[in-house]
Amino acid sequence: MTRLFFSLLIVSFLCFCATGCSNGTRVSGKVTFDDGSPLTVGTVVFETEILQFTGDIQKDGTYRMSADGGKSGIPNGSYKVAIANAFEGTGEFVEIARDTLQETMRPLVNAKFQQTSLSDLTCEVNGATTFDITVTRP
Repeated sequence: MTRLFFSLLIVSFLCFCATGCSNGTRVSGKVTFDDGSPLTVGTVVFETEILQFTGDIQKDGTYRMSADGGKSGIPNGSYKVAIANAFEGTGEFVEIARDTLQETMRPLVNAKFQQTSLSDLTCEVNGATTFDITVTRP
């Protein structure tokens, strides 16, 4: 029985790698404000109940989702979408510890876009997908 179990486990693992470890689906797009100007910093987050994938926003507002640091795409499926880490420095500093200053940060996008639980953004990935995102300022 144990030998059969391990044989089935190995076959299952190999099948998973043949399908689930492939390059995945390429997802890319552009993040812009409602006036058409690009968001130039931050991270796009695609999330399900058990998976999360991210893509860094480039200076021109474009992003590409990645499952492993840019080498492959993501699995097909339905995703909730949010924008994380979209902040800019204010030029003002606060003391966080003795002799340690930290610049205060200001959010660049409306709070509703910062968490998948608040955002109304969703994307259905089924093959190569372009998903452009429009956000508003705070």
